Amino acid sequence: MIQLGLNIDHIATIRQARRTFEPDPVTAASLAVLGGADIITVHLREDRRHIQDRDVRLLRETIFTKLNLEMSTAQEIIDIAMKTKPEQVTLVPEKRQEITTEGGLDVISQKKTIMDAIKRFKDAGILVSLFIDPEENQIAASKDAGAQYIELHTGNYANAKDMATRNKIIEKLQAGVKAAQKLGLQVNAGHGLTYQNIGLLVESLDVEELHIGHSIVSRAVFVGIQQAVSEMKELIFKHSLKKQLARIRLNSNHTRV
Repeated sequence: MIQLGLNIDHIATIRQARRTFEPDPVTAASLAVLGGADIITVHLREDRRHIQDRDVRLLRETIFTKLNLEMSTAQEIIDIAMKTKPEQVTLVPEKRQEITTEGGLDVISQKKTIMDAIKRFKDAGILVSLFIDPEENQIAASKDAGAQYIELHTGNYANAKDMATRNKIIEKLQAGVKAAQKLGLQVNAGHGLTYQNIGLLVESLDVEELHIGHSIVSRAVFVGIQQAVSEMKELIFKHSLKKQLARIRLNSNHTRV
């Protein structure tokens, strides 16, 4: 089944609004794991707007599920990742003025820098994923750069205003998944996913992991982080099962013919 990666950045956003010690994202991560989170994701930004160095260190010491560190290719952040040794790093574009990560990494224009970072991580036994748009040239460049995973940016899908637009974006994402898998890349997806839009995506894409943050943290304000994660896991399971049953029926019909 598709694994759920919970991004806990916005637990830290609430804490940093008052520069205090609560809510603690490390505690939230522990409760999220109890709720069924398979992966804990954090983005250590260069400006430290939410997740702090201390959070990454304590997560590494206390969380025994997969830790996925989102990061830029800034040398300072690479050094922290090398010291912390998460199971996986996801390289993302980063701009100081943005509210959240907008769009995928331009692997083609930054290939040398990205290749150098990937080599360091792979030599240290750390898996590398690149957060990219579902463009065939960016997918090919990710493979050439040495990445083992890509994470397809689903922001356009999440922001689509009507089903016709959303379906076109799904087709583009499906083509991206197929292109990546042909090259031997593992495929994840994420950005802007919610309880309302997750179903169609799960039924349409064959991916390994879905990385979701803001929607689950928002739900957790009302029901708690453990239940919020459990509810998302239930949706992923429900729609994964629906996809599998549809394929079984399709194969059965072909067999009869």
